Amino acid sequence: MPEQPRSRRQTRAAILGHLLQSGGMFRPPLARAVRLSEASLSRILFDLKAEGLIEEVRRPAPYFGGPTALVSLDSSVRLAAIELTGERLTVGVGGLSGELHYTERLPLPKSPTVKSVSRLFHQTLQSLQDWTRQHRVQLSQIGVSVPGLGRLSELVNPIIPCDVKRVRGMLGEMFADVPVAITNSVVAHATFHRCHTEDYPFAGPHLFVFVGQGVAGAWMDDPIEADALQPVELGHMVFGDGGPPCRCGHHGCVEAYTSLPALAGLLGVGEPELLQLGDEWVNAISISARVRQELRRRLFRLGLAIGNTLNVKPCAGVAISGWPSVLAEADRKALIDGIDACVMGGRKFAQVSLAFVPPSSGNDPNAALAFAACCLACRGGMPVSSAEAA
Repeated sequence: MPEQPRSRRQTRAAILGHLLQSGGMFRPPLARAVRLSEASLSRILFDLKAEGLIEEVRRPAPYFGGPTALVSLDSSVRLAAIELTGERLTVGVGGLSGELHYTERLPLPKSPTVKSVSRLFHQTLQSLQDWTRQHRVQLSQIGVSVPGLGRLSELVNPIIPCDVKRVRGMLGEMFADVPVAITNSVVAHATFHRCHTEDYPFAGPHLFVFVGQGVAGAWMDDPIEADALQPVELGHMVFGDGGPPCRCGHHGCVEAYTSLPALAGLLGVGEPELLQLGDEWVNAISISARVRQELRRRLFRLGLAIGNTLNVKPCAGVAISGWPSVLAEADRKALIDGIDACVMGGRKFAQVSLAFVPPSSGNDPNAALAFAACCLACRGGMPVSSAEAA
């Protein structure tokens, strides 16, 4: 079938998306990547440069007689990132390449409520507004990451009590001229890895699984479309009555067995201690044979949840990020066995590739910043109203 024509927004989004993921490209390979003639690419690059979205810097030619002007995203573009986690609310201002110029972290109350979290958001947004005014920074996009955000949780969030509608209202009042996008944490972390993980294993459609404070997945598709990343609540598959309680209100969910709080309970340490250790917990905490056996049993259940998700919607790849990715291969095999127990015919028959990528918890607000950059790229750097009409 002939390729469908792309709109102006989609063409600009394809260019910005490739620059976002690559960090910069010379014109000839960029033209090939976005399927444009060099003449057509030059016309669009002229517009993007005039709008302050890209820049070209001199670099040594990749081959004799080759190009010397590397096209990259303009380092002067500023984005705001706001990331809510189980411990704190973090705000930052950074660039399209992921560098941060301002960060502030405010701890959550010990027993957060909708009212106290809303008050914390207002305090955070006030700090952001003061900083941007003081430094005369014009924001091009705001990205907000909220755990557990879904189709039904704008008003009811089972993870952290947060009135997203009220947060949208605050942003609209204090940053009226800045495009705002709010997403589930798993989508933000998936975006971060696709843009900033070196040698990220998948370029096409795949399932990204994030194991942190919660357990969730995201369907990853064409990065130039704003709705290409869709959250999947695979962590709330129930494995039977009588299991441990989950914060969603059920018992026996895979999240209740394999989230970071569940891991801390299994290891016999406090969750704050586990978070403070970061990825080093795997070397710092002694694991008895009994605990390791239970750990592998829980990893097998996580694999079952992932395999069941693939049975519903098959795809060619699965990327897993979070604490399982720091385990030894012998322990991770239990997770892989769980996937094989569900995927019809096993991974080989279903042609599913599996890869583990580094954990990204604790680096907030980098995930929200990557999401903000992706949102800007997806609308081709155009104003929201014109992007919708393009």
